[in-house]
Amino acid sequence: MKYKGRLLSEVSPLFYFIRVWQKRLFRCIQWLVHFNKYRLGASDEKLPYRYARHSSKLMRDHLDDPRYAQWQINKVKNLQLALPHINNVLIPSGKRFSFCKLVGRPTRKKGYLEGMELSRGRAKPGIGGGLCQLSNLLNWLAWHTPLHVIERSLHSFDPFPDSNRVLPFGSGAAIFWNYVDLQFHNPTNETFQISVWIDGDSLRGEIRFSKPPIFEYHVFEKNHYFTKLNDQWFRSNEIWRNVYEKGKNGKPQKLIGEEFLVKNFSRVCYEPDVTRHECR
Repeated sequence: MKYKGRLLSEVSPLFYFIRVWQKRLFRCIQWLVHFNKYRLGASDEKLPYRYARHSSKLMRDHLDDPRYAQWQINKVKNLQLALPHINNVLIPSGKRFSFCKLVGRPTRKKGYLEGMELSRGRAKPGIGGGLCQLSNLLNWLAWHTPLHVIERSLHSFDPFPDSNRVLPFGSGAAIFWNYVDLQFHNPTNETFQISVWIDGDSLRGEIRFSKPPIFEYHVFEKNHYFTKLNDQWFRSNEIWRNVYEKGKNGKPQKLIGEEFLVKNFSRVCYEPDVTRHECR
């Protein structure tokens, strides 16, 4: 519903609070109705074959604001609390992985600290902030497997300029318990397993498989550019992947096809370097 052209949730904090808990209730009902689809197992014994692996640096070294430094320290603590809920999870054939369902709601009582959250156009402190680094890693891993990402949200704005970016813009997955979720489905007849851990200054993860993988995936971006609308910068791109069939030596041999994954369009909270990026 709208009032004078604005969503009610934007008019009053009370309406925003009501809307959030309405969405959370709907999500809980969905989990209950589809209980068996989200029923996953776990095993300390690793599945024999690795399908994909990735790592990301825990601390960003280009954020000068002392608040950001403390939020990053707290983020590591939050990740340490969340990892056991994800590590060693098995995703059998036909089942769905839900980040929010597995991790649960981050609260002070559980030991979660204030980390950085990106909400409603700005960076702010929030209990459990920083867990998006884990969901980002899991989304990137899933894109390199036959797992089908069925639910993923991108932050509606890009808060910081790139600094040693490795992955394409918009390849992450926003999390806000419980209705802004990362979910993927196993459409194969085999079982996947997720392993995630912290090693030194890095968050690491891999997705394992019960049989030797027969496909390999290469994820890349197209049509990346900045554009200015009404004195506000926006950033856009498309993310695709090439699917290769593996040869007898285990290396990619035959290109099966090119698949479109997502199109991103986000408001930018900084002045882009027009000498280094395409602008339209």
